[in-house]
Amino acid sequence: MSGLALPDWAQVKKKRRAHIQRVAHLIEQWADALETTASERARWLRAAALHDALKDAPPELLLELAPEAWGSDQLRHGPAAAAMARRHGEADQGVLDAVRYHSVGFGGWDAAGRMLYLADYLEPGRQHAAARHAALVTSVPHDPVGALLAVAAERIGLTVAAGQQLLPETVAFWNALACAAS
Repeated sequence: MSGLALPDWAQVKKKRRAHIQRVAHLIEQWADALETTASERARWLRAAALHDALKDAPPELLLELAPEAWGSDQLRHGPAAAAMARRHGEADQGVLDAVRYHSVGFGGWDAAGRMLYLADYLEPGRQHAAARHAALVTSVPHDPVGALLAVAAERIGLTVAAGQQLLPETVAFWNALACAAS
């Protein structure tokens, strides 16, 4: 990928910009393998560009943009980026939902949200379980639902193992996946 254009309002450091580029690169690979239409591919890439666009923004701005954000400063960047993207003209609800819920999951996602969730977690800059994640990356074009179930199960398992409560959105996301897989 030649270089993903971040919005002019993005506030990201060099390390975060590299993460966003890797996420977009994975999405681009999957879009090619799945022979995705140009318009759908563009939606997926917009979601990638926006998802962490405010990850390094000041906490005051994040709180102003997304006061609800599940009461979590750590999760506030997604809803804040979705709010800022809407202010700056993003009207595609699927893209906005992908950005808003990319850290927690969302049962109402379309393909943009599902692909962003996968790419954000599986991008090769993340060092945990690298070999298993590499296998999941290659499985996405052949079994996107299976890959999504595996990633969601791992992420939910990590949340539970850390003694944290599951958010209602995360539970609804899991239930939607489980119903789709059966």
